[in-house]
Amino acid sequence: MKSSQTSKKEELKATLKEIGKKVYSDLDQKKFPEVAFPSRSVRNIVYDNKLKQYILGQNTVTRSAGNIKHIRPFTQLFWLAYFANKLVSESKTSTLRDVFYSSQAFDVDFVDQPESDEIITDLEAVISRPREDFNIYPEERSAIFGDVTIEYTVPGYEGKTLNLSSHPDGYLIGPSLSTAEFRDTSAEMIIAIEKGGLFTRFVEEKVHSRYKSIIIDTAGQAPRSTRYMLRRLNRELKLPVYILTDGDVYGEHIAMVIISGSVGAAHLRELTVSDAKWIGVWGSDIIKYKLPTIPMTEIDIKRIYELKKDPRYKGGIWQKELDVFLKLKRKSELEAFSKFGLTTITDKYLPEKLQEAKSL
Repeated sequence: MKSSQTSKKEELKATLKEIGKKVYSDLDQKKFPEVAFPSRSVRNIVYDNKLKQYILGQNTVTRSAGNIKHIRPFTQLFWLAYFANKLVSESKTSTLRDVFYSSQAFDVDFVDQPESDEIITDLEAVISRPREDFNIYPEERSAIFGDVTIEYTVPGYEGKTLNLSSHPDGYLIGPSLSTAEFRDTSAEMIIAIEKGGLFTRFVEEKVHSRYKSIIIDTAGQAPRSTRYMLRRLNRELKLPVYILTDGDVYGEHIAMVIISGSVGAAHLRELTVSDAKWIGVWGSDIIKYKLPTIPMTEIDIKRIYELKKDPRYKGGIWQKELDVFLKLKRKSELEAFSKFGLTTITDKYLPEKLQEAKSL
């Protein structure tokens, strides 16, 4: 029986092969090869009320080898498709930085890494698959800890199992974990937390066993591999996701991106956890728990006004807490609970917020 990861790999290779076959077909018909894909311009990014996330509209762009202005990005795109196929076929991975330097071995010219990153995003739009599916990753920085047994699928480790509670520092969410199969867990929820220091505190305080949870450090704004992991845990293990962030407008946005995605990834649909819940730190929590605060900056306040216009924040707790932040004009951090004792956040705040979230 094929694993889900093996099936996904075969589907991707078939998709890339079809793109290549179209080029040959165009040439056989004495036509300039071309490729069409959804436009990622701001004008083509729309909010879908049903999906509750930004998606691409109906506009498309076409790159043709017959247009001198298109030859450079056209060539870069098809080299990247070849390179992605090579990575998948050989079960190898690459970082975004690796792609930039690897292109030089093939005399494919990128001015800088941002240009190669842009072409990677173009390929995502062409095949409607995230770069992680074709084995291109950013540098790992997020981590996971808890009682979940995974089985590796990467070459050399196939069939080997590991319990993610076996290392007190947690495990980096990299290619091997992103593609592993989930085999068993006693967890009943996932707690995603913004800060690495608090992630360590949660491990020390055995939050994973006390609350039957898997703990994930998002390391600030969650990388896409982390968002993908959260979605897999939520969908495949049927575990609810609860998000803890700093008590400020940026923390609220970190939670929103996990739930509803980002404008920058509007061309992808598989990175959201639509039923995840942001449990704090809310602006109203700052008042309720009498947390230490620092003043907001003008940039903070400007950001609040920007998000108040964002359709993702209309109604519910989102708009309410933006209004509270705006009224307070002060912000707080997760670590602020330490004023009342190092374990206050795990002993008092967390259980109260989880109970509140479950009752909503």
